[in-house]
Amino acid sequence: MSTPFPFTAVVGQDDLRLALLLNAVSPAVGGVLVRGEKGTAKSTAVRALSALLPEVDVVSGCRFSCDPGSPDPACPDGPHEPGAYESRPARMVELPVGASEDRLVGALDIERALAEGVKAFEPGLLADAHRGILYVDEVNLLHDHLVDLLLDAAAMGASYVEREGVSVRHAARFLLVGTMNPEEGELRPQLLDRFGLTVEVAASREPEQRVEVVRRRLAYDDDPDGFTARWAGEEAAVRQRIVAARELLPSVRLGDGALRQIAATCAAFEVDGMRADIVMARTATALAAWAGRTDVLAEDVRQAALLALPHRRRRNPFDAPGLDEDKLDETLEEFSGNGDGDGNDSDPDPDGGGPGGGGGQPAPDAGPQGGDTAARPETGEGGEPQASGAAEQSPVRAAEPFRTKVLSVPGIGEGAAGRRSRARTEHGRTTGARRPQGKLSKLHLAATVQAAAPHQRARGRSGPGLVVRRDDLRQATREGREGNLVLFVVDASGSMAARQRMGAVKGAVLSLLLDAYQRRDKVGLVTFRGKDAQVALPPTSSVDTAAARLESLPTGGRTPLAAGLLKAHEVLRVERLRDPARRALVVVVTDGRATGGVEPVALAGRAARLFAAEQVASVVVDCESGPVRLGLAGQLAGELGGTAVTLDELRADSIAGLVRNVQGTSRRAA
Repeated sequence: MSTPFPFTAVVGQDDLRLALLLNAVSPAVGGVLVRGEKGTAKSTAVRALSALLPEVDVVSGCRFSCDPGSPDPACPDGPHEPGAYESRPARMVELPVGASEDRLVGALDIERALAEGVKAFEPGLLADAHRGILYVDEVNLLHDHLVDLLLDAAAMGASYVEREGVSVRHAARFLLVGTMNPEEGELRPQLLDRFGLTVEVAASREPEQRVEVVRRRLAYDDDPDGFTARWAGEEAAVRQRIVAARELLPSVRLGDGALRQIAATCAAFEVDGMRADIVMARTATALAAWAGRTDVLAEDVRQAALLALPHRRRRNPFDAPGLDEDKLDETLEEFSGNGDGDGNDSDPDPDGGGPGGGGGQPAPDAGPQGGDTAARPETGEGGEPQASGAAEQSPVRAAEPFRTKVLSVPGIGEGAAGRRSRARTEHGRTTGARRPQGKLSKLHLAATVQAAAPHQRARGRSGPGLVVRRDDLRQATREGREGNLVLFVVDASGSMAARQRMGAVKGAVLSLLLDAYQRRDKVGLVTFRGKDAQVALPPTSSVDTAAARLESLPTGGRTPLAAGLLKAHEVLRVERLRDPARRALVVVVTDGRATGGVEPVALAGRAARLFAAEQVASVVVDCESGPVRLGLAGQLAGELGGTAVTLDELRADSIAGLVRNVQGTSRRAA
């Protein structure tokens, strides 16, 4: 096993180290989510933490790490005889992003089932992580069905396995630590709330500190054992301090004054539920114990808020987590001074005795996403549109984004794992079994046994084992969700701007971008105005870049609808060559008008029929407004073989009907 990089040798990252140490002192804090760009020592610090944790006592021979002082009465390896125990280092178990369900929760021991004919349970990673650390690198890329299992175990402190004739329950209490790069997508809110603390990390911009990072890393790579030996003293000191803080923790007093500050802070930042209050209380108590104190001070409450609240506060889409520290200080000041020695110190600069200082981030600016919904009207009194050749107008700010329900591609695909459309995947739920085509990858045990059972007498079976031949093997078929290519084709012509709809249009597209961001889609942006169309953003996984391009989109000029559709068709053709398994969903945002050139409407119709001929799933977001409507967007949707939905319908419950309409239209087109 390779020698881990010493925890105390990590340069900077004070907040990260403090958050990890607080969880080592008090595992009840609930774990840490580390957010940051690549190359910022996230994984290095987490892996180094395990070497600092005190040893744990476990029942000898128990695969589920039962505590000899209070063994689990329902342990599958029990009942345990008193007195037989051993000490071992606390485990850090890594959950790979591509792990199977069987590897996480455990499954029937196939080898014993086939060879001995007995049902035996083979524990998974949740059992290995009990009373230790469960570490998920790139946790935001974890497949949904694994997230669901992780949520259940974290909520109940136990793992329940009911499958293939096996019914097992075992304890699964662990310190959940995850790292992620926000550029690759966000976490589901349910999983995000399960992390007690969150920390934002970034590479230092100080040359001297960067030099020291490189110097230490090179020294470690040249001689890991020698480098680790040089830091052994510091490591031992931190390890002893963790032990001392754990022993002091039960004596720490959390007075009513500190509790009022905690409750007032959570209310001021409008966090959902009560978990934030509980986590803040546990974190403040751990901070006091880490500092060697038995009273929780205001500085502990402030530091706890900076670590426990950023990922729980309500914020606009695409805003980075963070807290308004001025607002935090005002709240703490307002509810301080109770004369009971638990919150009189309102000094906002914590000393904490730990390796780090403040853990918060400055409150983000309002930004364009949450600003004005539209510019002042520039049309005449009657609201008539400008001439088709009107000059370019400055970009209009997007309206406030809203939540949309999923738009999915019909049928079952085989693309990259995601959260949008149905697909055959390697790690989804099992839906059936089939004969393997080529190499067997996912054995369906029950179907294999069922296929082999009728032939046992003919094959001369005499013992308990099952006689299985290759023809009996069955491949499990699994279904999950895939990510799609969502290609936006946005009308930025003068007719859209003249009717003052661009703010609402951008808000709708931004809402769909947010949905794509959460569902791990690739997105692309094609715009058309004036004389032609352009690819404002080639297909990419960086949805926040698409939002920025959308925000700066100017408007004006004629409406070359056909050019926009042809440009989108070309983008899809190129993407099929690069990623043939990823299916596309084309979202055309327009009022359906087509101007400029010879027979613009006929040209647009012919371009649209290219999509229908290739059965590309499409939706037209109808931006037409006013008392008199021409219904051109609906006609365009018919040519595309898709369906149309208005801006108002996009945010309504009827969006579910839209998905059914898309599927029905696609089947008719087929």
